Amino acid sequence: MAKSPKYYTVWKGHQPGVYDSWAECQQQIQGYAGALYKSFDSKAAAVKAFREKPHLHIGATQKPAPQGKLGFVGKPDTDSVSVDAAWNTASGDMEYQGVYTGNKQLLFHQGPFPDGTNNIGEFLAIVHALAWLKQRGSTMPIYSDSRTAIGWVQKKKANTKLEETPRNAELFKLLERAETWLQSNTYPNRILKWETEHWGENPADFGRK
Repeated sequence: MAKSPKYYTVWKGHQPGVYDSWAECQQQIQGYAGALYKSFDSKAAAVKAFREKPHLHIGATQKPAPQGKLGFVGKPDTDSVSVDAAWNTASGDMEYQGVYTGNKQLLFHQGPFPDGTNNIGEFLAIVHALAWLKQRGSTMPIYSDSRTAIGWVQKKKANTKLEETPRNAELFKLLERAETWLQSNTYPNRILKWETEHWGENPADFGRK
């Protein structure tokens, strides 16, 4: 006996709407952090739900996204760049790198830089990835597990409290260059939060925990 068709409401995704197949729904939620969606047995029900608030339809059986946001945390988009930084608590040295998410192929690596911070490394890694992708005309998204660094990029300013010293002067020059790049360039790439709790370690992680 053939299964009854399902219809899918996407409240939050690349393009919210009502979709007639799981494949179409998946295209809208894949790689979208905090996506909100649910299946329904009829198109009328799916359309009605789309016009309403998602919390009226997303039940306790669905896994909430981080920080209490409703909805599934979908799978990451493997056709992307993942970045991460490592900070040595003993020496204060920091380094960062970017990899292709699908196979962890190293795309770039910088450092170590003395007297840095992890947030600075995460910020520089995202901007490096943006510039690297722009040079290649790529619209691939970028994953970072640092909400702080993502926020700095959005504001085009590294809001660090680190003081400049002779040892980290090179690092501050890189910060200035990164901020200037952000202020002078536009880019189509989405910067997404890597959800470690649900997906495991960031592919660019240095593996030193």
